[in-house]
Amino acid sequence: MNKTLKSKKGIANWYFSHKSSPYWMILAFDLCMVLLSYLATILIFEGRVKLISNSLTFAAYLAVFLLVYVIFFRLFKTYRGIIRYSSFLDLQKVGLALFFATASCYIVQILAGFFAPVLFDYRIMLTTFVASTLLMWAARVMVKTVYDRFNTENAENVLVYGIGDGGVSLAKRIRSDKPAKYKLKGFISHDSDLDIESLLGERVYKVNSELAQVLEKQEIKSVLVPLIRVEEVKRDEMLHNTILDAGVNILVEQSMKSSSDSEKEPAYSLRNIKIEDLLPREQISVDMDSVAKELTGKRIMVTGSAGSIGSELVRQIASFKPAELILIDQAETPQHDIRLMMAKEFPDIKAHTIITSIDSLHRMRVIFDTYRPQYVFHAAAYKHVPMMEDNPSAAVHNNIRGTRNIADLSVEYGVDKFVMVSTDKAVNPTNVMGCSKRICEIYVQSLNRAQEIGVREGHTQFVTTRFGNVLGSNGSVIPIFKKQIEAGGPVTVTHKDIIRFFMLISEACKLVLEAGTKGKGGEIFVFDMGKPVRIADLAKRMIFLSGAKDVKIEYTGLRDGEKLYEETLSDKETTKPSFHEKIRIAEVREYDFREVDSWVDDLIDTANRYDPMEIVAKMKRIVPEYKSNNSVYSVLDK
Repeated sequence: MNKTLKSKKGIANWYFSHKSSPYWMILAFDLCMVLLSYLATILIFEGRVKLISNSLTFAAYLAVFLLVYVIFFRLFKTYRGIIRYSSFLDLQKVGLALFFATASCYIVQILAGFFAPVLFDYRIMLTTFVASTLLMWAARVMVKTVYDRFNTENAENVLVYGIGDGGVSLAKRIRSDKPAKYKLKGFISHDSDLDIESLLGERVYKVNSELAQVLEKQEIKSVLVPLIRVEEVKRDEMLHNTILDAGVNILVEQSMKSSSDSEKEPAYSLRNIKIEDLLPREQISVDMDSVAKELTGKRIMVTGSAGSIGSELVRQIASFKPAELILIDQAETPQHDIRLMMAKEFPDIKAHTIITSIDSLHRMRVIFDTYRPQYVFHAAAYKHVPMMEDNPSAAVHNNIRGTRNIADLSVEYGVDKFVMVSTDKAVNPTNVMGCSKRICEIYVQSLNRAQEIGVREGHTQFVTTRFGNVLGSNGSVIPIFKKQIEAGGPVTVTHKDIIRFFMLISEACKLVLEAGTKGKGGEIFVFDMGKPVRIADLAKRMIFLSGAKDVKIEYTGLRDGEKLYEETLSDKETTKPSFHEKIRIAEVREYDFREVDSWVDDLIDTANRYDPMEIVAKMKRIVPEYKSNNSVYSVLDK
């Protein structure tokens, strides 16, 4: 028995591994099916005796009969396709060719009057049409079925998400793949309104507690998601958690390019779902038209232009066609990359890429005097928590003094709007970096108020934007985890319960632009970051999605100044709504600018003595809610 099966399998493999049969062979096969149907029909209706009573005349009849069929087979090109790839359209062509050929034979014999009516009786012709159609269809379906059976042997079992047009279309396209990469085993559906148990001959499974068992029982390797359903799956934590926890991949469609052959389904492309896709956040829409109206034709400065946030701000601002871009950063190589990017992607935008530090007041004054910016987007800052714990003087000089330099020069040179990028670490800070950013917030907000009440002459509107981690930014966990996974592990997580908020860089920058351009001055805008993410879970997902084996997670303990969770508002602060549902305005304590300016002078003098304890003690007096966590500076809180 096994030998017989192997023999048949070997024949099938031999046949299907060769090129398609010649056209004449398919044509001859089809004619044989027609002839067989015709002869069998005559035998059924007229009997053997009449059939052979005049063989020469009958042969002539058959020659004309078959010639008519050849003509219509040629017109409909029924033999031009590859049988094992037959589609519904191919079967339709066969049916139409047979119908017109059969009808033509019957009509011709009536009009000509020299054929034997008995041989072209309408019953015989109708039965011949039905029988030959069924035979030719059956032959094509059988060859296709056998081919599909052997063609999917090495394909991986998959389910398709969605039973609407997107899911059905994707299922048809994977079935038409040659050679087959995926073997359709069914569909997954959330659509409770559609009570469908099967589709395209495969079972439809509901998203419920039994889905994990289905994935295991059917030996599913991947779930395929059509383009129009991608966002739906991204938002459904329960669904993608069930799939990934079962060890099943999620492949999402990323394009639907039209095929050059109009008879074929559109081409498709699938990619593995990324960890960024699975974070619990909603799609953010921004009124970019109003942003464009504000920034088009303006001279705009971006500090920290080579950083993660700054470089994305540059790209987005450049798309609005500003008159000039003044790009400030002290990192030479990344700044050079920005110069190359601008030359390639925005060659018509006048961009000045300048290497300098915002801590240099004289240099920044020369730049302001030369270029006279109308908008300033201030993203330059030292952001790494452990580094600033070890170097508090650098946090004061770069973050605080640098911000004051840019803010004061903005007022002096009549900048219309100053937009500062802050961080959620400024809320109830537990580290030097977070506290330094909070002091920056206090300074620019008080400076805005000082202009309003006439303490300081000027009209610059100061707006602060505050948000959490952005995906893929320099030093964030995702690129660090990727490198650790590529190196074979371990993936280091500071604490099993640590959580963080995440947002796409592009989305964060859009919100910065909208908040910055629509803000009236003095606001601290807080972004809705969605749900927080447990970093340990993030690491597990990344290891699975990478396909890496035996990569372990190692818990290293909280770093200096690090806390388990971040906040976007302090305990004493509340918020009020703004022009965007994802942006709220923090209601915070207001400070007298003259007092704040004196505090900053004193802090900078202290930083110049480079005594970490003295510097941090001074920062704590300015920001009383600053309580050090897991830090040598904790002794100052006692």
